[in-house]
Amino acid sequence: MKIAFIGLGNMGGGMAANLVKAGHDVRAFDLSEAALAAAKDAGCATFTSASEACADAEAVVSMLPNGAIVKSVFTADVIGTAPAGAVFLDCSTIDVATAREVIGLATAAGYDMVDAPVSGGIAAANGGTLTFMVGGTKAAFDRAEPILSAMGKAVIHAGDAGNGQAAKICNNMLLAVHMAGTCEAFAMAGKLGLDPQTFYDISSVSSGQNWSMTSYCPVPGVGPQSPSDNDYEGGFATALMLKDLRLAMDAADTSDSAVPMGSRAAALYEDFDGAGNGGKDFSAIIKTYLSQR
Repeated sequence: MKIAFIGLGNMGGGMAANLVKAGHDVRAFDLSEAALAAAKDAGCATFTSASEACADAEAVVSMLPNGAIVKSVFTADVIGTAPAGAVFLDCSTIDVATAREVIGLATAAGYDMVDAPVSGGIAAANGGTLTFMVGGTKAAFDRAEPILSAMGKAVIHAGDAGNGQAAKICNNMLLAVHMAGTCEAFAMAGKLGLDPQTFYDISSVSSGQNWSMTSYCPVPGVGPQSPSDNDYEGGFATALMLKDLRLAMDAADTSDSAVPMGSRAAALYEDFDGAGNGGKDFSAIIKTYLSQR
């Protein structure tokens, strides 16, 4: 299948490479020359504009920074440029309203489209083990699913257009709450004289067990390998977690949802990012608790 891929950053580059490995003819575009060069090395054909990449594509996949850019790219370069009958898959994490608006525009122009944000981070993007949360009609999902499966381990239909984004921001709000609580518990355990490995051994098999502890422990040398073992480099950057939390807070406002724990997590990550830690993995927020007296 001829697949245009727009947006070849930390996530998109690995995703496009996995489509090539699956046997697809990938037509790549990004504003970054370095990203285009890496895509070419991975076997993609590269183009100088998004519209050129889409011209003969049977499917268009995008992985872009925000909703405004997604809307701009699809209205200017994708809708009406891609051949009739192409299917569109936006894998960016954006606000629900924009996702639904763009899908509405694509649908009105005769295309199938889904919003399909991801969970898993850079390593999963490179390894083809992402989880996709997909919003759109059943017909659009059925067309998108084989493409997404080439890039991930799980592809889940979340319901109507925009529901993929809803699932993503709710999931990541919960993740932020879990990570903040896990960091609090480890910091307090240490100040009470409890060895972190011993606390892990107890809590990881008790009612306090959660993914942030047992799969992504914020304490170096405890649990499976995680960014904490690499000075919190790599993984899921604090700035990206904060982006998702801001989207979650906006969604809470528009849906009149009470999110006191999510709001507190968002405030903590606002402060941590503001202190210059945006490039560090989001688990590095444990430093906030360890520095407090």
